[in-house]
Amino acid sequence: MEPTQNVTLAIPKSILRKAKILAIQRNTSLSGLLTQTLIDLLAHREAYEQAAQRNLALLKEGLTLGTHGQIPWNREELHER
Repeated sequence: MEPTQNVTLAIPKSILRKAKILAIQRNTSLSGLLTQTLIDLLAHREAYEQAAQRNLALLKEGLTLGTHGQIPWNREELHER
């Protein structure tokens, strides 16, 4: 088990009351609820950053779009009226 560290939080009483009820409904402690929420938040952020890096790499490579670098049409053909 990973070592833990105590922290002090200032949470509005109305939010704290609702969070305690939610923790009870999920059969966990308030600490467990907050820990799991932070884990989920960080996992989501890491997944987003990985997806962003993959997409930036794709943009850098460029896409062929099946044209193999050739454009078989010109502007006038595309804009014929």
